[in-house]
Amino acid sequence: MRGLLQFTLDLFDASTDEPAPLPPPAGPHAPAIPLGDAVSPASFVHPRATREVTLGNARVAYEFTRGKRRTIGFLVGAEGLSVRAPRWVALRDVDAAVREKGDWILRKLAETRQRHARLESARIEWQDGVAFPFLGQQVTVRLDPHHAFDGVGGVLDAGAEGGGAPVLRLALAKNAGAPQIRDAAQAWLMRQARRIFIERLDHFAPRLGVRWNKLSLSNASTRWGSASADGAIRLHWRLVHFRMSVIDYVVAHELSHLRVMDHSPRFWDTVESVMPDYQQLRRQLKDEPVPRW
Repeated sequence: MRGLLQFTLDLFDASTDEPAPLPPPAGPHAPAIPLGDAVSPASFVHPRATREVTLGNARVAYEFTRGKRRTIGFLVGAEGLSVRAPRWVALRDVDAAVREKGDWILRKLAETRQRHARLESARIEWQDGVAFPFLGQQVTVRLDPHHAFDGVGGVLDAGAEGGGAPVLRLALAKNAGAPQIRDAAQAWLMRQARRIFIERLDHFAPRLGVRWNKLSLSNASTRWGSASADGAIRLHWRLVHFRMSVIDYVVAHELSHLRVMDHSPRFWDTVESVMPDYQQLRRQLKDEPVPRW
C-alpha cells in the first residue's frame, strides 16, 4: 500500500468560529497515540458522510470526494474527517489508507472535539459585567449611559474595580440588549486592533528589511493573517485577545512573507531572526481558546 499511494495529510484544526493557526515549520511530528489510548469508545460522524470505517473501537463516518489530484488527502476540521482521492483509486484502497492513518486521524478528531468544548466554555454572554481577554488580560464590561466618551463609544479604565481587572466602560443604556453590547465592544476592539497592528508593523518591518503599504482588518474564519507581494497585510482583529508577544509573532510571520512567499526553511529562518521563540508563541496561538462571539 505504501508503494502505491502517497498520502497528503491536510489539517486545518479549525472550527467555523476560530481561525486556524499559521502553518507549522518543517520538523519531526509528534508520535502517534495508540488507538486504544486516543479516545474512549466514540463516534465521529461528518454531517456529509458517505463512507464509514471502524478505527480501533471508534466509529468514523467521513465525507468522501474525488477530484483531479495525485494523492489521497485527509482533512480533519470542525465537522469531522474529509477524505479526497484521485479518480483512479479503488474504494477499498481509500478505506485501507484511512485505517493506515488511523492513529493520526483519531488523535486529530479527539483534539478537535476537545477544542470545540473549550471554545464553548469560553463563549461570551453579552451583558453588563461580562469579561473577555484583551492583550491577554481579562477586561470587565460596564454599561455607562452617562458618558459619550468623546464619540468613541467606550473607554478602558485600568484597574477601576478595586485594583482588579480593567473596566471597559461602554456608552450604552443599562437595559441595552446583548447585540448592542457585543457590537459596541467589537467596535472598540477593532479600533484598538488597528492602532496596535500599525505600531507593531512599523516596529518589525525595518528589522526585516521590508515595507508594508496597506493594513486591512480581517474577520476570516480560516486564518489569522495573510500577506501579498504588493505589501498588503491582513490581520484578524480578534488577535487582540492574545498577549502582545503572540500578536508580534503573527505580525512578524506576515511581514516575513514579504521576503519569502512560502513556508520553506528560509522563511522560518526569517521569522526566527526577529522572533527567536516563535515556535512557543505559535503553540500558544493554537492552544489558547479564543472567546466565542
